[in-house]
Amino acid sequence: MQNEESLVRRAQQHDQAALTQIYEENFDKIYRYIVLKIGEKTEAEDMTQQVFLSAFRSISSFKWQGTPFSAWLYRIAHNQIVDYLRKKSKRPTVPLDESLAAGDSNPGQAVEQKLDNERLVLATKQLTQAQQEVISLRFAGELPLAQVARIMGKSEGAIKALQHSAIVSLRKILAAG
Repeated sequence: MQNEESLVRRAQQHDQAALTQIYEENFDKIYRYIVLKIGEKTEAEDMTQQVFLSAFRSISSFKWQGTPFSAWLYRIAHNQIVDYLRKKSKRPTVPLDESLAAGDSNPGQAVEQKLDNERLVLATKQLTQAQQEVISLRFAGELPLAQVARIMGKSEGAIKALQHSAIVSLRKILAAG
């Protein structure tokens, strides 16, 4: 935590190396979190970039409160997801089939993978908000229990129980489908 704190302090002083390190250490986790929530890779990439632009613009206002810096990034990502979903619900769209556009060498496998991902995203949307958040943070964000507990303001035991119930529910949903 001490090392992270000094890294953020350097970033607050506009140290390019510190900003780059923060970006590189957190980009993949934030991206996976967003893509799991919205289910669209290209849009998730753009949104992840926006998360870091927002974070770097307002990093000087970041205050240490005993939680990891990444918790702040996840909060920014969460807010971007909420805004995106709100806007999306107001305008109908037809998604581009990325596997066809990319010209995959094995189209059958690409389609199967896409269908599996879509089933998982749809199944996840049937969970409670808290279960969705735990699944996103733990598996897409690859965060440890303790950090998820701090982000969500719950005990580690509560997060374990929530994760367990979410996985059980997902198994039932996927088995029924």
